Amino acid sequence: MNEKSELSAVFQRKTVSMSEDHRVPGTGDLKNSYKRLRLILGDQLNAAHSWYQQPDEETLYLMAELPQEVGYARHHVQKVEAFFLAMTNFAQALQKAGCHVLHLTLDDTHDYADLDECLADQLSRYGIREFEYQRPDEYRLYKQLERFSARSQIPVRCVDTEHFLVPADELPQYFISGKSHRMESFYRKLRRRFNILMNGTEPSGGRWNFDTENRSKLKPSDLQDLPAPLVFANDARAVRARLSKHSVQTFGVSQDDCLWPVNRRQALSLLAFFCEHCLPNFGRFQDAMSDQSEFSWSLYHSRLSFALNSKMLSPLLVVSKALEAYDASDGRISLAQIEGFVRQVIGWREFVRGIYWANMPEYATLNHLNAERDLPQQYWSGQTRMNCMAQSIGQTLDYAYAHHIQRLMVTGNFALLAGIDPDQVDPWYLGVYVDAIEWVEMPNTRGMSQFADGGLVGSKAYAASGNYIHKMSDYCRSCFYSVKEKTGPKACPFNALYWDFMVRNREILGSNPRQNLVYKHWDRQSKDEQDAIRDKAQQLLVNLDGL
Repeated sequence: MNEKSELSAVFQRKTVSMSEDHRVPGTGDLKNSYKRLRLILGDQLNAAHSWYQQPDEETLYLMAELPQEVGYARHHVQKVEAFFLAMTNFAQALQKAGCHVLHLTLDDTHDYADLDECLADQLSRYGIREFEYQRPDEYRLYKQLERFSARSQIPVRCVDTEHFLVPADELPQYFISGKSHRMESFYRKLRRRFNILMNGTEPSGGRWNFDTENRSKLKPSDLQDLPAPLVFANDARAVRARLSKHSVQTFGVSQDDCLWPVNRRQALSLLAFFCEHCLPNFGRFQDAMSDQSEFSWSLYHSRLSFALNSKMLSPLLVVSKALEAYDASDGRISLAQIEGFVRQVIGWREFVRGIYWANMPEYATLNHLNAERDLPQQYWSGQTRMNCMAQSIGQTLDYAYAHHIQRLMVTGNFALLAGIDPDQVDPWYLGVYVDAIEWVEMPNTRGMSQFADGGLVGSKAYAASGNYIHKMSDYCRSCFYSVKEKTGPKACPFNALYWDFMVRNREILGSNPRQNLVYKHWDRQSKDEQDAIRDKAQQLLVNLDGL
């Protein structure tokens, strides 16, 4: 079957089984000693890396499921399944390409205190004389390997992952520690640098950004046209057995099979599916939310973030395939749709990485609004009478996934308004989503969502009342609460909490020109109205778990 017919078959059945032999690679064919050990982390599954272009009999590649990596945060079970299965597939692919691979599972590593112990053991066992690793994208791993390297008695070399558009050593050219940066300016620089959607020196269509055209709400007639999402049938029973055997604490629902792409073939299938079936309406409905379809959890989103963040796919490949689809669409894909997608991949994704590396480790401690309340239990259970929260969290527990507006303007917005400690918000976001790795999670959460960085990422606090959710979704129609009420027993909690948040943070936010109109509106209300709203908010804040 050729590639085109194989993808056609994929689209028809919507579910793809993993055909690769799923046995964990053993060590029986390995030599007793090697000159060089190269470490591959679980989010470094880049088959195009220069490491693999010339198989070397003197190089041993190490991949390891580590207690350290499943223990530093509590992860969604589907996230762990997806990463472990993807690592297994990558190890097998390298073996088939002639590389020598040592793939250790939790059964092999459960006695290691950390990565350092695991590395030291393999360096000694195989008589290694050189150690190499790709630069980690998480600060904690970067510093851990830096410390390990400083103690090493053999030569150590750190190389780039060869994944991002901007190499790590070029990030300081774009980002300065402690300084506010705006994605739009950075995005335009990358468009020019890589000649993406450009007409000479000007942007295609005469505009850089079509965001104002990409804010449509889904009407009932639109819901009938939603595509059934392409998911996969990857057998995760062996992974789940290891997690149980070694008492790894996870949360969330484990589906019968792992639905996420766990090898490059599947990732390319999902990319092709998106370009054909979702891209024509991606931008238009990228901010929309609904609970009225069995496909509401996926809508027109690409769901490629796991494949991208694990590096099975590169951002340039993803963008190039999307641009090919746009060019061949004869107008079926509008400029607004393709620009909205390109902006997410080469704009926002690269931007938050730059913010992260320019400001770590201090960034992880920022709490500009002095938020200190505990994360409500509904974030772990999904049990709440607020339908928008129940849908967004319930979907997340079911699929380890929610799209960016559900993350920012529902769960994130509620945590912001309620004043939840970002030290509790960060671990939840880091653990609950299949695509969450700290470099991308933290600037989105602590920065964009919680404004804990004081504006390094966003130009304002992304706070909103229930009216925004009502505008962009159909959640409010079947909610226990009334989105039109600010006070009273059935008033939407987002309303009073929004005004309370804005008032209690007025000294910090009041000088922001993007938000001063809010305060003018507040000041026009009578004192009785203001007092009633603030009193309602205090009632809500002492009963967050009961909403």
